[in-house]
Amino acid sequence: MDYVSALLPPAVMAAFFIGVVRVIVKTQGGANMAKEDAAVDAALARAEAARGKASTPEA
Repeated sequence: MDYVSALLPPAVMAAFFIGVVRVIVKTQGGANMAKEDAAVDAALARAEAARGKASTPEA
């Protein structure tokens, strides 16, 4: 019975990892690509704006 408890965590982690990889592969490109690209562009623009405000010296 010890071998079952020893093999269960790696088997569960392997199944979870395979599931995550499948989701990542399925969501690449396709109809959602433009929406995802727009979300990333918006996040980068917000980060750049925040960095610009933070680096501006207050005189």
